[in-house]
Amino acid sequence: MDDPKLREQLEKLQAEIRQSHSVDEEGKVLLQDLDADIHALLDRSSEESSQVQPSFVQRLQESLSHFEVSHPSLTMLISDLLDTLSNAGI
Repeated sequence: MDDPKLREQLEKLQAEIRQSHSVDEEGKVLLQDLDADIHALLDRSSEESSQVQPSFVQRLQESLSHFEVSHPSLTMLISDLLDTLSNAGI
């Protein structure tokens, strides 16, 4: 992935995901899926990076709703990433 801002946001979110231990079962599944999606995005070439899967965006939105109250820092990172993807037309 060649977009430095997007890469930085993905890496920050991935780090926050790995530090989030006190989550319920649904939250664990959401975080595991997001972590796998982020790992795949970071490994892609620049041509492929613009092809963010709709399922990733949907998981981000679900996670935003799920963690809004319990994990504010995670919610902030997800919200910022969604804004960046939206601004990029994704």
